[in-house]
Formats: sequence, structure tokens, C-alpha cells
Amino acid sequence: MTSQEQASGHPTLSPLIIACLAATWLIWGSTYLAIKFALVSFPPFLQMGSRFITAGVLLMAWMKWRGAPWPTAVEWRNAVVIGGLMLGGGMGGTGVAEETVGSGLVVAFIAVIPLMIAALNRCYGIKTGAMEGAGIAVGLVGVLMLTQGSGFQASIPGLIAITVACVTWSVGSVLSQRNFPLAPGAMGFASEMLCGGAVLMVLAAMAGEKAQWPPEPKALAAWAYLVIFGSLIAFNAYMVLLARASAGLASSYSFVNPVIAMLLGVSLGGEVVTGFEWAAVSVVLLGVVLLVAGRRSP
Repeated sequence: MTSQEQASGHPTLSPLIIACLAATWLIWGSTYLAIKFALVSFPPFLQMGSRFITAGVLLMAWMKWRGAPWPTAVEWRNAVVIGGLMLGGGMGGTGVAEETVGSGLVVAFIAVIPLMIAALNRCYGIKTGAMEGAGIAVGLVGVLMLTQGSGFQASIPGLIAITVACVTWSVGSVLSQRNFPLAPGAMGFASEMLCGGAVLMVLAAMAGEKAQWPPEPKALAAWAYLVIFGSLIAFNAYMVLLARASAGLASSYSFVNPVIAMLLGVSLGGEVVTGFEWAAVSVVLLGVVLLVAGRRSP
């Protein structure tokens, strides 16, 4: 941050920050439709496991080439726990949900994660302010509305899967900050992807999943997009935002992604979203906006 930015109290949006915002808003918002396209040839656990193992190997090779040290034994153990929760449960559950629920509705449900994390942090003595509490309450009302829409009502297994995904991702996020820290920097995320990918491959074997071979070109392209853009580019862009921007700006993806995902699902995926479901999403996003605004307040 420059001295001019510090004096004003409002950091300017540099080209790097704008590029990182575009990555977290647009790329992450589009990955949910890509997951659905890849499901044609790659079942959910197998798709996610192979995706994160590939991305983890590439990222770890890059970090080793730059001279980063290997994670310690304790950090590898933590990567198994956090990767198992966030990727095994979180991303695995997301893939399972998208087998029967539209990608736009799935990501709209996922928008509740910042609210879950804020609620879980109360267990560690981190109190929420009045606006944050209002955000949590409003967001939960929106999620309850969303579960009553035709999309989730038509697929109870999909609703259960996305609920498990949100809970495990939120718990993993909090534990990674409090009890199970990863290795510093990108090496920690590479170890998390490798361990989480391994957990997903075990789940794929237990479920008897097999990829279609040869895969359909559209499914293979979607899988490659998830590896390169979803796992490597957008994830690292998010880490840059956490380091160089405010927490509120970094977390802004959580109320942009649902809109992007739903628009793409309707326009490119042929998904149908009812007026009631759009209203439910609006309530969820209002809750997230209140939460982020509350965190920005002194």
C-alpha cells in the first residue's frame, strides 16, 4: 500500500487487484457450470479428486522449483484434515449435488458459507457485531427459502449433499485458521490439494466410480478449465486479495458468484430458475452484504 493510499484510508484498486477480483468473481462463478459439464464423463468424486491432485502436483512442483521447503510432518497431517474437510467433503459434496440440482442453485446455497464461518468463530470467542448478526439471520432466512424452491424440493439427496458440503467447508476453513495450520504460502495449499484429492479418490473407489473413456471433448475441456483456471489461477488470485486488499473486498466473491453462476446456468446450461428462487437468492446475498459491511465497520 502506498503512502497516498495510507493517508486516504482507501486503497486504490491497482491493475493487479482488479485482475484478481475478476478472477474470483468471474472464474469462480463459472466453475460450477464447468463442474456440471464435466460430470458427463467424470463422476463427482473422481472428477474432483483428479482435478485437485493434478493442480496440487503442478503447484508443488512450481514452489519446489522456487526453493520452497517441504511441509513438515505436522503440516502434512493438517493438510489431510483440512483437505479432507474442505475438498473431500466440501467439493465432493458439491459435485454430488450438481448431479441432480442446477449449478446456479448450488452456488446460491454455497453463498451461506461466510455466514456459517462467522457463526462457528463465535465458538472461539470471536463475537459478531449487530450488523454481522443481522447478516447471519437474514442469510439463513434466505437459505430456508431456497430449500423450499422447486430445485431443491425435487432432489432431497442433492439438498443433503450441498448441506454437508457447506458444513465441512466451513468447519475446515475455521480449523485451518485455529487448530490445523497449513505450511506457509502456496506450498500449504498445494499440500491441501494433494491430500484432499487423495481423500476424494478414496471416496471415488468406495463409490465404484469410473470415468467414461474416451471422455467427451466438452467434459474434458471443462475438467481442464477447472484445473487451470479454477484451482490454480482463481485460488491464487484469492490469496493475493487476502494479502493486499481488505477482507471485505477479498470476500466479495461470495455475493458475486451466485449471480454469475445462475446467469450462466440459465443462458448456457439450460437450467430453470423460478421467481421464488431468485427472491431467495436475493435474501441470501443481502445477508452476506450485511455481514461483509459489518466486518468493515470499526
